[in-house]
Amino acid sequence: MPPSKFRYYDKLNAGQRRIYDKSDAVPSVRLPAALPLRDSAERLAAVLAGDDRESTQSRAQMLVDGIVHRLHVAPVEVKVLAVRPSTSRQELHGLYEFGGKRRRPLISVWMRTAQKRQVVAFRTFLRTLLHEVAHHLDYQYLKLEDSYHTQGFYKRAESLYRQIAPPEESAVAPPAATPGASPVATPTAAVPRPRRPPPSLAPRPARPTGKAPRPASRPKSSPSAPVAQTELQFPEPD
Repeated sequence: MPPSKFRYYDKLNAGQRRIYDKSDAVPSVRLPAALPLRDSAERLAAVLAGDDRESTQSRAQMLVDGIVHRLHVAPVEVKVLAVRPSTSRQELHGLYEFGGKRRRPLISVWMRTAQKRQVVAFRTFLRTLLHEVAHHLDYQYLKLEDSYHTQGFYKRAESLYRQIAPPEESAVAPPAATPGASPVATPTAAVPRPRRPPPSLAPRPARPTGKAPRPASRPKSSPSAPVAQTELQFPEPD
């Protein structure tokens, strides 16, 4: 097995490995006319620094709308919440959900740390937001059947960040994703997707939906089955 594979690759079946390999083979997503998105990100940074949750949500939605519009994929709703749900070992930074009775996919991100309840650093907030956007693009743009944390996935999320982040922020190196270790910092790591957040971290009322009957007709751009996506990370200083 190549050294770039994450350890959970061994636990995937043949079909899941094919999805993983397809994801791993795509290192970037090019955004046409990305410069206006950088301006949008700068406005997002300003309202986040001002601790304005409603304006942060509005600006985050505008930024994500600009991304999906340029890539001609289905829209996704963005919700910005206050303090990150947490346990003594983990914090929930972001969440991507779709399917079930939800009318459109939803990205939830949190703007305050769990321990000190401080507004997160802009680069952390933007990377979390774009990480969730990358999950949306896995389904809607790359047409993958599932969205795994692969080296290719992390590179795609970082490629979005490099195209969108203001110059002083884009120069900051991203956190390293170490091959051979779990790409999701949970106490017990196995196959990472699809999964639900632990009950202690599950956001309310935006609870991940379980399996639901397939509608009689589904838009071609929609995923084939409802899945709840989570991003669990250890607390970090901001």
